[in-house]
Amino acid sequence: MGKLLIVGTVAFDEIETPFGKTDKILGGAATFIGLAASQYNVESGIVSIVGEDLPKAYLNVLKDKNIDLSSLEIVKGGKTFYWKGKYHNDLNSRDTLVTELNTLADFNPVVSEGFKDADVVMLGNLHPSVQLSVINQMEKRPKLIVLDTMNFWMDNALPELMEVIKHIDVLTINDEEARQLTNEYSLVKAAKAIQKMGPKYLVIKKGEHGALLFHEEKVFFAPALPLEEVFDPTGAGDTFAGGFAGYLAATSDLSFNNMKNAVIHGSNLASFCVERFGTERMEILKKEEVTKRLHQFKALTQFDIELQ
Repeated sequence: MGKLLIVGTVAFDEIETPFGKTDKILGGAATFIGLAASQYNVESGIVSIVGEDLPKAYLNVLKDKNIDLSSLEIVKGGKTFYWKGKYHNDLNSRDTLVTELNTLADFNPVVSEGFKDADVVMLGNLHPSVQLSVINQMEKRPKLIVLDTMNFWMDNALPELMEVIKHIDVLTINDEEARQLTNEYSLVKAAKAIQKMGPKYLVIKKGEHGALLFHEEKVFFAPALPLEEVFDPTGAGDTFAGGFAGYLAATSDLSFNNMKNAVIHGSNLASFCVERFGTERMEILKKEEVTKRLHQFKALTQFDIELQ
């Protein structure tokens, strides 16, 4: 069994989409990554921070999926990170209405002894200095370090971000962020530039248009499954990352060919996440459903062609 360390937020989200809205519900990058990775035979643990206001029932959602919380700090009297957003009709764009860092503002991550030897580290979207702190706490270099980040850190902490990028194996960002990071409009040129920064692999997420995997001169494209209904895309990117990292930790095969499989597994799980608000769909997701939809992905992309 592989061991996966997940770094990210466990948070309150309040979401409005064209299909409805929620009060404060469970969210956060580490939450979605952990729920996705729980679909695989991995030993996973979360490094994060919350306040006393986070209901125990929310922590039990993670515990019930056998996710270790020994590196989750609960601040007495503290308040949990809170994000409120509203999605536009196309669901590809959103407005952030409220962001309250709360306990996250002074987060100093501490990795428990049991996870300092993790095989795979999945660094969810957080301040780059927090991500680097976790890397520095590992007893030995993990077999794979995956980093997710966003344009906010490119705008506000670029030197720190460039430093942590030197220490990772895989970077996952969206197409807009890849262009911003490199000043290259062509994603192929952007990928080459990013690989020179440190990562051997780059995954560019394109939402409903799938994902691209780059390694040296090799490129792989995975489509997104066409869905009848998308209720809430909030956790889709983190769910993708959790499926990607969880599958690699479970299979212990870090070849480019297996990374292709990991991209498909990540896309597959993300297609479930968007079907309900928040973590609702991932909490009840069954392995049979995952397998059935993987077959749909295979049918979507498999074809025979005669080459002259």
